[in-house]
Amino acid sequence: MTHHVAVIDIGKTNAKLVLVDRASLTEIVVITRPNTVLQGPPWPHFDVEGHWAFLLKGLRDFHATHGIDAISITTHGACAALLDSHGDLAAPILDYEFAGPDQAANDYNAIRPPFSETGSPRLAGGLNIGAQLFWQFQVDPGLKAKTHQIVTYPQFWGAKLTGNTAMDVTSLGCHTDLWNPHKGDFSSLVDRLGISCKLSPVRKPSDVLGPILPTIAEQTGLPPATPVYCGIHDSNASLLPYVLSQTPPFSVVATGTWVIAMSIGGKSAQLDPDLDTLVNVTALGDPAPSARFMGGREHDLATGGTCPEPTPQDVRDILSEGIMLTPAVVADTGPFRGYPSGWVGHEPEVGTGTRAAAVALYLALVTAECLSNIGHKDTIVVEGPFASNRLYLEMLAVAAASQVYSAAGSTGTSAGAAMLVKGETDIRAEDTLSLISPANRASLEAYASLWRQTVQSVSQQ
Repeated sequence: MTHHVAVIDIGKTNAKLVLVDRASLTEIVVITRPNTVLQGPPWPHFDVEGHWAFLLKGLRDFHATHGIDAISITTHGACAALLDSHGDLAAPILDYEFAGPDQAANDYNAIRPPFSETGSPRLAGGLNIGAQLFWQFQVDPGLKAKTHQIVTYPQFWGAKLTGNTAMDVTSLGCHTDLWNPHKGDFSSLVDRLGISCKLSPVRKPSDVLGPILPTIAEQTGLPPATPVYCGIHDSNASLLPYVLSQTPPFSVVATGTWVIAMSIGGKSAQLDPDLDTLVNVTALGDPAPSARFMGGREHDLATGGTCPEPTPQDVRDILSEGIMLTPAVVADTGPFRGYPSGWVGHEPEVGTGTRAAAVALYLALVTAECLSNIGHKDTIVVEGPFASNRLYLEMLAVAAASQVYSAAGSTGTSAGAAMLVKGETDIRAEDTLSLISPANRASLEAYASLWRQTVQSVSQQ
């Protein structure tokens, strides 16, 4: 019987290792390290060797103290690893925020499939894996020949643990341009890039990739038969517990560096790629209308990194004085891409509760816009760091005119990733949820209306 699942969780901001109790889906211990980007050469890339040393030590310590029965993996999207014939990296793993791929944008745009085929909007930098590959093969002409296999990011770690390669449907469905979510197969771009023979087999996230390699067993003390599960895109890991337990319609908002809103069984909506909407693919392989913006990054930029808990008076001051932040703090993502962000009224000082309150309201209002754009209906579940931001939750409930629930757990992805491991759960997903009852509802409604009017006026200038 599986009791303890070690979840490797590589987010854009932090790399984490989480030990999860499979029955209760509670986090026994969490360790983290910054996901620092190394600047090169040949391009900005992720510190996979640093992460690997961190993960091996964590697995050894977790097993010595608590015992590990299985390993599951979840990572951010927009990331692929190119492996040579020995299973090593043929090139460093590109940081998707690097603008290099934009240098080849015109040529890439000429071959990429339409949004109607892939559900994937055209995004900046390397946020489309297809654009990454196209540019990498251009700047390094020998790289395609050197590349033996291409894997999506969760499976890069799975390959290091097991020696077996794969790709998973949720990572392929994360605005890669490589996947057709309507057919559940690769898009026409694969042949245009000439990589069909290099793509690893597509597996379900819940498939067992294999047991750990003997060398991993020696380094960690784990039993050689310890199973490693294929793995999942992090936003889909947050979604999975509710896909398995909730009756549609509902939406899940997964928060972190990115805020990803995903609608299950909602109203029919014409997705607009210019509004940063897309079609994600669930762990069950089903299309899920989604919208996103870089909410965690915007939070850190807008607060200046210091964010005290707003007092009730801080909130009243912001609401009564109409002080507001307008989009888009990160200008190239979200439903307000290209809008000139600024402050209306007196800009609160960095490090104050009033500034924290204004930023929370801003983030909730942008989230509500994302939900509206994908046909959200009925309840909303908020996962991840924003699930503990009370003012954000209250404004989201008001702005989206919906019941909002906050989910327990410091890492919104860990429970979902642990659920890939087969086993019984002695709690239901709803047992971890808390219903939010907004205070100051009338004031929040008035503020939301004024904010929308203000943003609309900016769009007309």
